[in-house]
Amino acid sequence: MSAERVLHELEPLYDACSRVLILGTMPSPKSREMGFYYMHPQNRFWKMLSAVLKEPFPTTVAERRRLCLRHGIALWDVLASCDIVGAADGSIKNAVPNDIGGLIKKCPIETVFTTGKKAHTLYKRFFPRLCEDVCLPSTSPANRTISEEDMLREYRAIAAALKE
Repeated sequence: MSAERVLHELEPLYDACSRVLILGTMPSPKSREMGFYYMHPQNRFWKMLSAVLKEPFPTTVAERRRLCLRHGIALWDVLASCDIVGAADGSIKNAVPNDIGGLIKKCPIETVFTTGKKAHTLYKRFFPRLCEDVCLPSTSPANRTISEEDMLREYRAIAAALKE
């Protein structure tokens, strides 16, 4: 499989009350196909988020949107475009960032969480002093180096940031 140029076509999810921003690298092919974030059925993002927020697992895009906005969570990705093979973050080349700074000016974001090391590396490269940031483990089905219990422990930082 060869790299293809991918343009980020999903709008950021946020409102005037968003205090936490969660960033991935680039939507997966499944997420692009379904028009929303973390939509691969084996991705553990929604399982982690609903657990740390003590909410029922959201099954529809509408439920997922409401869950985030109800809790002051914004979603987007670090990149506006890149060359990538499938959903393999390790293959990313020619990365162009989204306007994260512009988004942060529109709402009271206090903390940025990145989902995975590549998203964190790219965030730090493009936005080194923008906002406090925390690197969380990737919820991608490709990341099986961490147990769900350990991942959940780290994702509790989101709930803690929302309580501050």
